[in-house]
Amino acid sequence: MRHFILISLLLLMSACDKPEMPSPFHAKDISWQHGQADFQLADFNGQPRSLSEFRGKVVVLFFGYTHCPVICPTTLADLAQVMRLLGKDANRVQVLFVTVDPERDSPEVLAKFVPSFDPSFLGLYGDAQATTQAAKAFGVTYTRQYDKHGGYTVDHSDGTYLLGIGGKPLLLSPYGQRVDLLVQDIRLLLAIGR
Repeated sequence: MRHFILISLLLLMSACDKPEMPSPFHAKDISWQHGQADFQLADFNGQPRSLSEFRGKVVVLFFGYTHCPVICPTTLADLAQVMRLLGKDANRVQVLFVTVDPERDSPEVLAKFVPSFDPSFLGLYGDAQATTQAAKAFGVTYTRQYDKHGGYTVDHSDGTYLLGIGGKPLLLSPYGQRVDLLVQDIRLLLAIGR
């Protein structure tokens, strides 16, 4: 009986909490977790870049690598479609691809690979330490998986980050999110930033 009363009291107390409003976004808001995230990397032209440079735009950020067999090219192709669907609003959006394989993804490789999906896309790289710091800032994990011939693939987190014009909110969209839902979230971020 004591347990019943205790459970009943806990349920009543939790019912008094303020109800949360549903998010208007399809992506998950992770501002509370990685809201201060930034990085110090370089683009494929060798120009130093930090996330704060793009605060006047909605930033779409994806961590991957150019030798990725499926997830990375699929995500970049989806993001190219998003940019086409945004029309004129695409000028207010910056897609950034951060390599988690800087040993193979040289500036020359990134310069050919990333803009092949859309000319406005930027590929970013850093040394091993800068890459680790950038990934850690966003909670991205990655590890090399070696094969018996000495080659490797890189297992990595596969979500896409959406950052509002002022750097907030920070949203995480899962791999394979429908393009139309990404467009809706980006349009909402653009509207909030006005």
